[in-house]
Formats: sequence, structure tokens, C-alpha cells
Amino acid sequence: MRRLFIVIALILLYTGCMNKEKKNEIKIKNENIEDKAYEEKTMKFIINNNEYNVQLESNDTVDELINFLPLSLEMKDLNGNEKYVYLNITIKSNPINPGRINKGDIMLFGNNCLVLFYKSFDTTYSYTKIGHISNLPDLDKSDLFVKIDK
Repeated sequence: MRRLFIVIALILLYTGCMNKEKKNEIKIKNENIEDKAYEEKTMKFIINNNEYNVQLESNDTVDELINFLPLSLEMKDLNGNEKYVYLNITIKSNPINPGRINKGDIMLFGNNCLVLFYKSFDTTYSYTKIGHISNLPDLDKSDLFVKIDK
């Protein structure tokens, strides 16, 4: 009787360990799928032949914008602190007032105006966040040709 109890206990312990391993395997597979989906969401700005990686927000606006890449754009200067271009497409937006704009922020104004900020300042306007370029160089007030790619 005691041997039977030990055998049953070992079987239960073994099958419990197997289930735990399978759960961990499923979790790892799901994490890999999520990592791949995140990796696919990339964007780079090419300004004056220099490539800058964009740290993207996670929102519907970014997801939709990525579908239209690559884009070659002439961005106009405004107020000595931003470059903007009206796109010939409309994109889902969810504007908020960030209160402060930081150098390198990329935002959508309305549902079709892409803005790259090259100076930091306080704002009362509302934008949908797209991303940020950490190492954006100082830009002057001239118009800018930008290529945006994945």
C-alpha cells in the first residue's frame, strides 16, 4: 500500500512538473511573438544624409503611420522651433496637451500634420505623440528634406 502511494505521488509530481514546463514554454513563445511585433515597429528619420532612430510611442497613430512608410517630405519651418508638413493622408489621432514639448519630439497635429520639434518649450496646443529622436542635432530655420523609413 505504501509503495502504491509513493508511485502515485511520483506520477503526480512528474506530471505537475511537465505541465509547469509546458506553461513556461508557452509563455516564452508568447513573449517572443510580442518581441517580434515590437521590433517591427521601427521608424527612422534621414535628415541631411544622417539617420536618426525614433523611439516610438505605442498607439494607433504610430501603427497607422508605419503603414505609409517610406515617405519623402519637405518640412517647412514654423516659429523657429519646429518643422512641419501636411500629409496627403489622414491618420487616426488622439490629441492631448503635453504641456511641454521637448527637442526631438515627433507629433501629429490634427489628423494630417506631422511635426518635428527641434527646440523645447511650453505649449497650450494638443498633439498626438508619435515618438522622439534622442540625438537630434540643432536645426536652423530653413526648410528641411526628410526621408522617413522603417
